[in-house]
Amino acid sequence: MFEKASRPDLTYASLDRAAHLREDSEALARMRGDADARVLPFAKREPLLTGTDFAGLGWVRADDPLVVGADLIFLGLEGDAPRFAAAIPETEAPEGGTFIEMRSAILSGAFGGDNAAIASGALAMVNWHSTHPRCARCGEKTRMTQGGWRRDCPSCEAAHFPRTDPVVIMLLERDGHCALARNVNFPETLFSCIAGFVEPGECVEEAVRRESFEELGLTLGHVAYVSSQPWPFPMSLMMGCIAETADEAFTLEAAEIAEARWLSRDDVRRLMAGEIADMMAPRKGAIAGTLLDDWVNGRIGFG
Repeated sequence: MFEKASRPDLTYASLDRAAHLREDSEALARMRGDADARVLPFAKREPLLTGTDFAGLGWVRADDPLVVGADLIFLGLEGDAPRFAAAIPETEAPEGGTFIEMRSAILSGAFGGDNAAIASGALAMVNWHSTHPRCARCGEKTRMTQGGWRRDCPSCEAAHFPRTDPVVIMLLERDGHCALARNVNFPETLFSCIAGFVEPGECVEEAVRRESFEELGLTLGHVAYVSSQPWPFPMSLMMGCIAETADEAFTLEAAEIAEARWLSRDDVRRLMAGEIADMMAPRKGAIAGTLLDDWVNGRIGFG
């Protein structure tokens, strides 16, 4: 619907996922031994980054002692060169690299572009394996198969696949204003779009309406999808929407929302320029910031 909407960060990673190779055990074995194969190590779920600004991916050879013995997750192909990720024990980073807490790096704007998109997909897989070591059906330890894209139970033979939790995040619009709110867990001045998990049996539009009413007490008119962003903290898919309302008064859900405000486009421009003393804009790298930038610049909206 909104052809001019911006592409959120962490999307469209350049690697060819080559999903057809995941079930080919012989091909996977060959790729692990390929001289051009590279592995992105994660220690404590933090990727190895390189460079003076730590914006490069710290790929190592598959026979590097740092990753020898680790389960390799097949990420895809860069040209013809295989790319993997691996969770490793906490260790010192090799010279020229460091293990970075990626969420903070993305939100600060220090880590972005294609490297961040690749690393975020890898992190989501690392997170899934670390939090799902046992069978949900019988409790037995599972084993990694299909290049890391499945875990199999040797006891009850159940197959488990990576999960993604759907989340709606929405910019709410009323008469040339948008609603921004401060979650009770946010820093004192940080305001953003409201968001919430999609519940079983809900479509995206229903979740947008429910969360908007629950958190801000607003009844919505039209709801429209804008864009989405994978968010691997730990493994969500943020589905960005915009919705219109005729309601002005907020009824805040006290357990979730500390404060909410209506802002005009001029207010938002001032906010994004850091000119509102008691408010901070959504952080760089998150889809909330993309939605707000698109709205203030007229790329999305209902008029």
